[in-house]
Amino acid sequence: MEKTESECISRKKCFIHTILLFILAGIFEIGGGYFMWLWLREGKAIIFAFLGAIILFLYGVVPTFQRSYFHRIYATYGGIFVVMSLLWGWIFDKIPPDTYDLIGSLIILIGVSIIYYWPRENDNT
Repeated sequence: MEKTESECISRKKCFIHTILLFILAGIFEIGGGYFMWLWLREGKAIIFAFLGAIILFLYGVVPTFQRSYFHRIYATYGGIFVVMSLLWGWIFDKIPPDTYDLIGSLIILIGVSIIYYWPRENDNT
């Protein structure tokens, strides 16, 4: 398997860079899906579908800027997506997360942090 070399100057900058990319991907996926939802489920104009499609396309591009393997990037992003979806519901739909949402989010974030950031002996990512 081909290794991907890190281009980060420091671990802190790498961490911030990867987190920002995960958040951007989440905004694009959830935002694009939300526009599609508004078009299909709430009868909004067709422009919502086109905007949703464009934004969802951008979601597919953003993860390619991560400096790791596909499977780790998408596994980690999946966990961050769960947490961001709950935040989206709280912000836009005014439905705050309950205790179980918070506990589950914490467990997920711990898990994806181990998957993505745990140093590995034979991995330079």
